[in-house]
Amino acid sequence: MIEVSHCNLAYVQGASQVKVYDDFSLKIEPGESLVLIGPSGCGKSTLLYLLAGLLHPTGGEIKIWEEQVMGPRQKTAFILQEYGLFPWLNVERNVSLGLRVRHVSKRIYQRTVEEMIRKMGLWEVKHHFPSQLSGGQRQRVALARALTLQPDLLLMDEPLSALDALTRERLQKLLLEIWQEQKLTTVLVTHSIEEAVFLGSRILVLADGRPTHVMGEILNPLIGQSGYRQSSEFFRKTSYVRSLLEGRKAE
Repeated sequence: MIEVSHCNLAYVQGASQVKVYDDFSLKIEPGESLVLIGPSGCGKSTLLYLLAGLLHPTGGEIKIWEEQVMGPRQKTAFILQEYGLFPWLNVERNVSLGLRVRHVSKRIYQRTVEEMIRKMGLWEVKHHFPSQLSGGQRQRVALARALTLQPDLLLMDEPLSALDALTRERLQKLLLEIWQEQKLTTVLVTHSIEEAVFLGSRILVLADGRPTHVMGEILNPLIGQSGYRQSSEFFRKTSYVRSLLEGRKAE
């Protein structure tokens, strides 16, 4: 579905040029849940912005469904770490925003928005504003808004990082259920090793430094199985990812 081919990206810092990506290539299959993990500043979020068409490579190309990404596309949804909600809009208006921007008639989108609000457990607070919601509720609003657009690609930049542990686990399960139901191609950036292993059917560990490179690629076919988080295989995978991030050999 996605092909990043020999991608370069650099920026000027003082009198020198800093390379973020140099001849970087990546393929993402339809329905895959890809997780990017690595040290701060290694280029994880930058890759999301490139896939979203919000940044443009200085060399190489990025294609989605064999079409070169030249800018934002309608079938790509992007959820930011800060949720991206408008504080002056209530839940219902925030969820419907993307459809209203696309000038979809209210008669057509109203049922879609209502169904999504119910699915996300937000019906009782649909008239509340973001300041009246918990962090978990705000994240569900952002997710609901993204999914009403019926995307074929969902990009998420540390969407759960600001939540408490229990809320984070509940939303991890929700994201997993959505991926299992819709087989939606997903690219997630996280700093949490456990989150990466719980949500990623494939995990890319990116290296620190300029330019960045892939230190390790882990296939994770058991995600979604009952009790996976408590299994020995889950522990083994998290230990391996941690060893890559710490720059040591896995035991």
